[in-house]
Amino acid sequence: MNRKTPVTDALPLSALPTPKRRRVLAVMAEHPLLRPIAALAILLLIDVILLPGFWHLEVKDGHLYGPLIDILNRAAPLMLAALGMSLVIATRGIDVSIGAVVAIAATVAAMLVNGDRPLMVAYAGALGAALLCGVWNGVLVAGLKLQPIIATLILMVAGRGLAQLLSDGQILTVYRDDFFVLGGGYLLGLPVSLWVVAALSLATTALLRKTALGLFIQAVGLNPVASRLAGLRTATLIFGTYVFAAGCAGLAGLMIASNIKSADANNAGLLLELDAILAVTLGGASLAGGRYHLAGALIGALIIQTLTTTIYSLGVPPEVNMVVKAVVVFLLCILQSSELRPMLRRLAPRGGAR
Repeated sequence: MNRKTPVTDALPLSALPTPKRRRVLAVMAEHPLLRPIAALAILLLIDVILLPGFWHLEVKDGHLYGPLIDILNRAAPLMLAALGMSLVIATRGIDVSIGAVVAIAATVAAMLVNGDRPLMVAYAGALGAALLCGVWNGVLVAGLKLQPIIATLILMVAGRGLAQLLSDGQILTVYRDDFFVLGGGYLLGLPVSLWVVAALSLATTALLRKTALGLFIQAVGLNPVASRLAGLRTATLIFGTYVFAAGCAGLAGLMIASNIKSADANNAGLLLELDAILAVTLGGASLAGGRYHLAGALIGALIIQTLTTTIYSLGVPPEVNMVVKAVVVFLLCILQSSELRPMLRRLAPRGGAR
């Protein structure tokens, strides 16, 4: 007897029965990456309309150049910071010391490079200093149970002050060509910074998905008490997320210092932590914890950089950029309100029975 096999899964969406089509559309509408991708697409469409030659790409000396490449390259440090911030926020935490860690790492690297130390020693010293900052935050939050925003606020203030002390308040200019590769070099036609972001993103995603670590982090964010009673080492997991976030910030600091060929303890990474938090929320994560989307965080970083580039390219005063970000943060807070959806359901017109 021949059995009929269902063919609806292979049919185009328009050919599916109405109930099933509605279910498919509902699933697509609820996908966490739909909104950030749509927002990025709208921004790019606006750029195409208002900025002639925005999509223009050209090859010079075997390297790709163009506005899109510039956006990707300039967004790389923010994407690194957003990766680390994603896991911190997933555990119901927050890290407002990211910018200070960037300044410390950049300053330490510039000092070591200017002291004729090998490049790998400079990188190791900078990343080591950043990881120590993460250990400090992790001990305060996971060990001493301080509120995350208070614990990291301490390093936010003291860390930038420490960077200024190390540099005597001066901008440390670097003149070694090998130091400029990380932030300004190219590999296979694309900026080295993009390859670094891609490698770290893929490694982090694989670690979270191929092991139970990602599930444990979500469990801690959803209910830390129940997770601890279930046998999870919640303090160790929370501690690890802050160390990872600081390591990402340290790598971002190296990238920024390499790109601008100097270390500015006063301005390096200034307000980067706020952009990282915004990128994570734009990517679909919840500030209440228990949910993260690494790909969404990367897209959120691209949205912020694209928005900044658009504002500057249109000749709008830079101050407007902060206003736009404030409006975006306000809208995000409103959209994440637990009272919004029930209110919208009550206001929505109900279709009468025919």
